[in-house]
Amino acid sequence: MKGLKIIVLAKQVPDTRNVGKDAMTEEGTVNRAALPAIFNPEDLNALELALQIKDNHAGTTVSLLTMGPPRAADIIREGLYRGADNGYLLTDRAFAGSDTLATSYALSCAIRSIGVFDLIICGRQAIDGDTAQVGPQVAEKLDIPQITYAEKVQKIEKDKIQITRRLDRGVETVEGDMPLLVTVNGSAPECRPRNVKLMMKHKYARTASEQKESGVDTTLYDSRKYLNIAEITAKDINANVADLGLSGSPTKVKKIENIVFQAKDSKRLTSSDADIEGLMIELISNHTLG
Repeated sequence: MKGLKIIVLAKQVPDTRNVGKDAMTEEGTVNRAALPAIFNPEDLNALELALQIKDNHAGTTVSLLTMGPPRAADIIREGLYRGADNGYLLTDRAFAGSDTLATSYALSCAIRSIGVFDLIICGRQAIDGDTAQVGPQVAEKLDIPQITYAEKVQKIEKDKIQITRRLDRGVETVEGDMPLLVTVNGSAPECRPRNVKLMMKHKYARTASEQKESGVDTTLYDSRKYLNIAEITAKDINANVADLGLSGSPTKVKKIENIVFQAKDSKRLTSSDADIEGLMIELISNHTLG
């Protein structure tokens, strides 16, 4: 079987464990500058799934594609340290404020510009939005089938892939024709750690903008092409600017509230049915539940 061309969609997200009063802007978008940035957890699961396929099918290449500000190149380097072959940073001020619709449009345009692929793999959802919409929307815009909630690849034969999905109601195994998009659950295997040899190989990997800012001798990047992280703009992907960013985003945030939970009193209960029933009635009556 020939090697596969895999594109992994990854996102740099704000660490939602450190959300404070400055987490949102007045326009209702995430204030990313106020929060530390991390590799979206389920996208790491997606990367591991892609790397497992690469391990089992000689000649397979794994490319990372991320959309974000220049600092988002950090997660491409993280992918390279773990075994990805190359990466693309989709960055432009025109993308600022994109909701899922504008994001999926930009990503689908970028994928078309990258060229032929067999699989697109991404995390089920990002922790800064929790919508699980971008992956399926990209598949629709590219007019390819999709398999969601993936946990494990069972086998790949010719142009077909068999995948185990984990759903709330149980587990099922499905088969799809490639090219195909797959979204991966957080219950899938965790991503492998950084590889020391790969870290040494790719530690100077930079986008063109980063190379200019760092003042590094460009002859290094001329002689070692694998250190060049491709930088793509809205113009490069022939996108309609009106469909990008805030102008292409119908989702509007009407109101933001910062809620702090405080424990004012406590109540000791026994394990009796009467105490448990009383607690449930109280929680429902004060709208804590339901």
